[in-house]
Amino acid sequence: MSATVGKAFNFKAFRRVLEYLREYKMTAAVTILLSVILAAFAPLMPILTRYTLDTAQKLGPVSGFPFLLKMCLLLFLILLIRSTVQFLNTYFTSLLGQNIIKNMRIKLYQHILDLKLQFFDRTPVGTLVTRVSSDIETISDVFSDGLIIIINQFLIVVVIIGAMIWQDWKLALLSLSVFPILLFATYLFQRATRASFQDVRIQVARLNAFVQEHITGMNIVQVFNREATELEKFRQINNSHKMANIRSIWYYSIFFPVVDILSSISIAIIVWWGAKGMLAGTETFGTITQYVMYISALFGPIRQLSDRFNTLQMGVVSSERIFKLFDTESKIENTGKYSPGKLDGKIKFEDVFFAYSEDDYVLKGVSFDIEPGKTLAIVGATGAGKSSIINILGRFYEFQKGSILLDDIEIRDYSIETLRKNIAIVLQDVFLFSDTIFNNIALYNKDITLAQIQEAAEAIGADKFIESLPGNYDYNVRERGNMLSAGQRQLVSFIRAYVQNPSILVLDEATSSIDTETERLIQTAIEKLTERRTSIIIAHRLATIQRADKILVLDHGLVVESGTHRELLQKDGFYRKLYEIQFQKEEKLRA
Repeated sequence: MSATVGKAFNFKAFRRVLEYLREYKMTAAVTILLSVILAAFAPLMPILTRYTLDTAQKLGPVSGFPFLLKMCLLLFLILLIRSTVQFLNTYFTSLLGQNIIKNMRIKLYQHILDLKLQFFDRTPVGTLVTRVSSDIETISDVFSDGLIIIINQFLIVVVIIGAMIWQDWKLALLSLSVFPILLFATYLFQRATRASFQDVRIQVARLNAFVQEHITGMNIVQVFNREATELEKFRQINNSHKMANIRSIWYYSIFFPVVDILSSISIAIIVWWGAKGMLAGTETFGTITQYVMYISALFGPIRQLSDRFNTLQMGVVSSERIFKLFDTESKIENTGKYSPGKLDGKIKFEDVFFAYSEDDYVLKGVSFDIEPGKTLAIVGATGAGKSSIINILGRFYEFQKGSILLDDIEIRDYSIETLRKNIAIVLQDVFLFSDTIFNNIALYNKDITLAQIQEAAEAIGADKFIESLPGNYDYNVRERGNMLSAGQRQLVSFIRAYVQNPSILVLDEATSSIDTETERLIQTAIEKLTERRTSIIIAHRLATIQRADKILVLDHGLVVESGTHRELLQKDGFYRKLYEIQFQKEEKLRA
């Protein structure tokens, strides 16, 4: 839990939230003006009620009834005007809140898009979903149900107290005699609810993270018969969420009755004092009624102030978590200015060291080069560092030592946009969005047309399976492309890479999770994709890389061998052992 839990209010976070008002100064000014008008209406009803009662009593039955009718019409008109102002105030405060969270959500998502992949490796998806959705939604309440309402209710309290003191300071002091107790109770309430609100937000994030992760991995849960175990874990997390909310409700259930009791005591004091005054002839029925109305009008806003201040606190608690994400410095520095239209595709690694964490190097002094239009294959055992080469080539992660050159220019001198535009990657685990095949290939690039995609599909050999689907290229593959087989998803990813027309093509285990028939299809596609294009192929199946211009053999982050397929077989080293092991396995499978 945050170290700020014990504090009454985080003004630093609150000021940062208020900075988002700058873009909507006019709307904010209108809401404040309407709040001032509403506050001005607050003492009118008690004052006019006193005047009506006392004057009607003096006029008597004959003249009093017409007077009462006129005053009732006047009171109704005031009520109608006040309701209209209240409607406008509610509308503009809600509009202000929604506009602010719209901008904040866009800026937060833009910030998330720029974060390093390393950040996502250690941050649960459900936690980020909570930040972008419910946490920001809570900030909306800072304006629509918090700050503006607090200003409005505070002005009402000030205006009513001023009117009470101006009219009869003795009755005002009697009415406000319970205020010290009320202020102390409010102070305790605020301290207690802040801790509970922080806990509620933590439990919401835990719940979202658990649900997101386990629904995504539901096949593992069911395959290994873990339903009962996961249900019990969910019950525990859900119960923690429930208890956090109950603690918050508990404080409300104590505070609101305390406010009602103090309000009743205040009214009782006025009734007792006023009854004595009426018997003595020093007070009128209208005056007593007026102060009873004042108390009701006063304690309502006070109770609402406490509630709205808690809403404000809840929003500030959420904002702390959001600003913590905003302040996360986990971005790849995009200071490069070099932005050529197209790369030749020459790649050179010079003594490159790379570690995902501190000095635990995954790559240790890796050096190699690829000439434009040539194909480099990288092989090695799991964890040898093959995929790490791809991660740093596209600057998804930053290497610590050495240098990487593209067309003889350091990759950090390129803008990231230029770098990644010229590199297309086909991964083993293909991710498709819940969208059409067309959009999953084009990725909303307006420069890519349906004709281009159809041509690419035909070249890859995937046109037949796509055209057999309902809707063809408009077929929705659903979440993660689950409506397609692994081989079909892989073919879609090949088309996606093909239409990008990259200078450098990377195939990261692109044929390891598909059937033999699809593999033959993809082998043909690979030949077309790599034609006259610098290519890096990472593969476990050595049969797929025999035609590569150069093969790089990695072992524990070190380049242990390099050369063509024939050269490496003749060396009788690491590569030949890998090849013989795979050849024996394939012979056994055929047997």
